[in-house]
Amino acid sequence: MATVATITLNTAYDLVGRLKRIERGEVNSVETLGLFPAGKGINVAKVLKDLGLDVAVGGFLGQDNQGDFEAMFSRLGLEDKFHRVAGKTRINVKITETEADVTDLNFSGYQIDAADWQAFVRDSLSYCRNYDIIAVCGSLPHGVSPQQFADWLQQLHDAGVKVVLDSSNQALTAGLQANPWLVKPNHRELEAWIGHSLPTLADIIAAAKKLKAQGIANVIISMGAEGSLWLSDKAIIQARPPKCKNVVSTVGAGDSMVAGLIYGFSKQLAPQETLAFASAVSAFAVSQSNVGVSDPALLTPILNDVQIKLIEG
Repeated sequence: MATVATITLNTAYDLVGRLKRIERGEVNSVETLGLFPAGKGINVAKVLKDLGLDVAVGGFLGQDNQGDFEAMFSRLGLEDKFHRVAGKTRINVKITETEADVTDLNFSGYQIDAADWQAFVRDSLSYCRNYDIIAVCGSLPHGVSPQQFADWLQQLHDAGVKVVLDSSNQALTAGLQANPWLVKPNHRELEAWIGHSLPTLADIIAAAKKLKAQGIANVIISMGAEGSLWLSDKAIIQARPPKCKNVVSTVGAGDSMVAGLIYGFSKQLAPQETLAFASAVSAFAVSQSNVGVSDPALLTPILNDVQIKLIEG
């Protein structure tokens, strides 16, 4: 079984709420769904732990409000490799509109200075060699440049570490320079990378092929309700999950998919099985307010309804 660690450089408390529609310039009453210690890599780790895998978590935490994170790590049995830095971990406000998409209000948090970054790079390059898969997830904190991020990922790559990269914007663009083992941009992120809209499935596949051609072994494109695509050296596979009838929040759906993929790799499932399982975990995520799988048996009926199509290979 593969050993796994996740890295979250820009952790956050997620304040999650729901309303029918945001009225700009007005007072909006929001149903509070919860305040959760989070960050994309931590979300991945939570799901993997629920699925029965041991996981280490690393990155940065603000010293001033780390208590809830430490309590969660202890409760879930996550190995804590986080670097503590001066200041507070930020709060992200995530509002699900029942008639629209999720609106994210991501606030600023701690500042990473040169000494913080150097210590993290030194330590992470040491411990990451002990894990089969390293999931690097989320955005960059203040003080870490895209080039510093790319250089660190390149060092992991040169050390033979299998990196799963799930990021966006500058972090994604920079991270792709290091040719990680697997990347999972969504449809919009792929459009931003290629520089134009991708209105059809054929357009998405063509762009994903260009991304893969630069030396990335696995390119997975998430497309929301339209499912996902996986381009590997052997095939192109499409997965379509069943339509969710009760969407509570889409927060963490992408992180849950990453966890499902890593779980499939760790169990040495066939590619079609891995993508189907990841799709089921992601579809399950939108039915709840927090990230996790309370009972893996709940995934079975969703998994049975996932449609898998071999496009090439």
